[in-house]
Amino acid sequence: MFRSEEPQGDQQGQGSSVGAPALLVAAALIVVLAGMKAASDLLEPFLLATFISIVCAPVVSWLTRKGWPEWLAVSVVMLGLVIIMTGGVAFVGASINGFLKQLPVYQLALNERVGGLLDGLSGLGVEIDIASLKQKFDAGMVMGLAGKVVGGFGAVLGDSLLILLTVAFILLEAARLPNKLQVAFKQRANQGQEVFARFAEGVKDYLALKSLLSFGTGVLVTLLMWALDVDYPLLWGVLAFLFNYIPNIGSFLAAIPACLLAFVLHGTGTALCAVAGYAVINMIFGNVLEPKLMGRSLGLSSLVVFVSLVFWGWLLGPVGMVLSVPLTMILRIALDVRDETRWLAVLLGPEVDKQIIKSAAESP
Repeated sequence: MFRSEEPQGDQQGQGSSVGAPALLVAAALIVVLAGMKAASDLLEPFLLATFISIVCAPVVSWLTRKGWPEWLAVSVVMLGLVIIMTGGVAFVGASINGFLKQLPVYQLALNERVGGLLDGLSGLGVEIDIASLKQKFDAGMVMGLAGKVVGGFGAVLGDSLLILLTVAFILLEAARLPNKLQVAFKQRANQGQEVFARFAEGVKDYLALKSLLSFGTGVLVTLLMWALDVDYPLLWGVLAFLFNYIPNIGSFLAAIPACLLAFVLHGTGTALCAVAGYAVINMIFGNVLEPKLMGRSLGLSSLVVFVSLVFWGWLLGPVGMVLSVPLTMILRIALDVRDETRWLAVLLGPEVDKQIIKSAAESP
């Protein structure tokens, strides 16, 4: 009888031995996330600096290939960043401060506009419990949420010096990284450099194209809001530029406060023009140019986009929301360059083409 029970005990022991490492990994992950949440004020500028460095690295590489010394190439790029960020702090910061000061006025005016629409619907014979609806629904709350997001980006602008210094050191270190990889991988130097080169190339292509398309979106949104005489058009252009890094829902989120402000300032007609303008801009860049330039291979599942937006937004605030998809996309590119982890990259990616499914099913 004891012999028949021994294998069962062994199986239980094996199950517990397998479960213990999983519990340790889960506990370690929780500790790391809690630490990141506590250090979010430090992580936000550092992640933003890393993102800017990846975007600027191709410019530094191009200048060094032209024969420029490394220090001079980095200095020229940093000078350009200083000019851009100084202008951003001056103009965008002023728009953020002005919008936040006027936010209570906008919230009150929005509630009055919505109340007027409800009264108009009631006058047309639509049966609505206006008093109850006004009590339960606060339209100004949406503008308040927009104010929190805008204020979060304003706080990051205050760390401009830290961001610039971090970018400079990252760009200087990037030139020495291949030599360090060669020493670190030793016998597997060629393999390690090949994997890193594929990863770096994929990240560079994705961020460069996405940044270019986002910049175009921001410029057109700025011109649209200026033409419609909506307050702080530069602010809404910058917001469209940042949220364009979030596919599918980012452009929609960026359009909500701008269109509501158009409704508050000029009424329903101008608000509808703003909605139509945003729709046309996002259709051109999101549905025409982006798939043509980037292809479907550089994409993410809609569920992954939403989950990463919620997770990184909870962890790091508004900056985490903007960087959520680039961070997840970098993870997917890293998984895709190795055969052992490519299946995870496929799960994170968009819908697989039917022809690819057919080829995979026919392959041995």
